[in-house]
Amino acid sequence: MKIDFHTHIFPDHIAHRTLEVLSAAGGIPAHTDGTAAGLSASMKEARIDLSVNLPVMTSPLQVHKVNESLYRSRELHRKAGILSFAGIHPDLEDYKDELRLRKEQGFAGIKLHPAYQRCDLDDPRFLRIIDCACSLDLVILTHAGADIGIPGHNYASIRMILHVIDTLHPRKLVLAHMGGWDAWEEVSRDLAGAPVWLDTAFSIGVNGMEPEQFFGLCKKHGTDRVLFATDSPWSGQRSYVDTMESLPFTEQERHALFERNASGLLGL
Repeated sequence: MKIDFHTHIFPDHIAHRTLEVLSAAGGIPAHTDGTAAGLSASMKEARIDLSVNLPVMTSPLQVHKVNESLYRSRELHRKAGILSFAGIHPDLEDYKDELRLRKEQGFAGIKLHPAYQRCDLDDPRFLRIIDCACSLDLVILTHAGADIGIPGHNYASIRMILHVIDTLHPRKLVLAHMGGWDAWEEVSRDLAGAPVWLDTAFSIGVNGMEPEQFFGLCKKHGTDRVLFATDSPWSGQRSYVDTMESLPFTEQERHALFERNASGLLGL
């Protein structure tokens, strides 16, 4: 079984335009059409059994509507092999009620994106959300490092990440992009081995590390704390699987990376 812990889909009626805007901002092509059906087709080609969809809320006004839509679509998405996290925004006033509701509805985790939400990861608004999510035993997956589409300020730097870890000691914190996109030397020096999970999304190849550096960081952090992830549609799932399988991981390590670590976090 293979689980992709970091993917994105959009409602059919806005998927095309959304991908156009995001592709232009980041200067990167999309590898699917951004829909659930497009992701499902990509998964079949890549031999991936389950993908985790991560919604990004750019306004607090979106949160309830989008999460409700994801909840209503959960059975249809699961038939396509897609499991969605809930989204949250740092400026949402009733964040406690929202998180409790989504926990009761069966969401396994939440997605934070400091860059698109224009809020530093260790800002008190995020700290209170992370603290509440921890109390509910939700997985917390956050973008980490710079964002290719939002140059300038780094809203999720290694320093901020370490502050969150030292302040809240989260048990289920997942850092996207191997702990910090485009800051992998700093991740290796200051973050590797910390009690967090790293996902592999958008971290290998043209926009990421060379395979040898990626392999070394996985080993240094510990493969029992790394989650296979692609960031589809911004990376091709098939090519990502092929690259991961070409690296000299043991069979036990491959099982951990592709399935066991994710299954444990998701409670599967």
